[in-house]
Amino acid sequence: MSKDFRTFRDFYPFYLSEHAHPACRRLHFVGSTLVLACIVAAILTRNAWWLLGAVFAGYGFAWVGHFVFEKNRPATFKYPVYSLIGDWVMFRDMLTGRIRW
Repeated sequence: MSKDFRTFRDFYPFYLSEHAHPACRRLHFVGSTLVLACIVAAILTRNAWWLLGAVFAGYGFAWVGHFVFEKNRPATFKYPVYSLIGDWVMFRDMLTGRIRW
């Protein structure tokens, strides 16, 4: 069922419900960490190819989590901006212990 979210605050509980499986969350965390590493590598080496690696790392790990563990379609397809924000909020929440690993 399609939902319309007016704010990110409304969207985030839905986002978390789509990431209920711990393996999916862990794969998102690994992907997000690799995104940061690729961005740092791009800056340090002045090689923009690392940015392409960031895209593949971020989406690749996340999508494996969804298709293999959650058995759902990533929210990115329907809510790209809120999903991107959600990835980083969940990353922060996992780092700070607000969300269980």
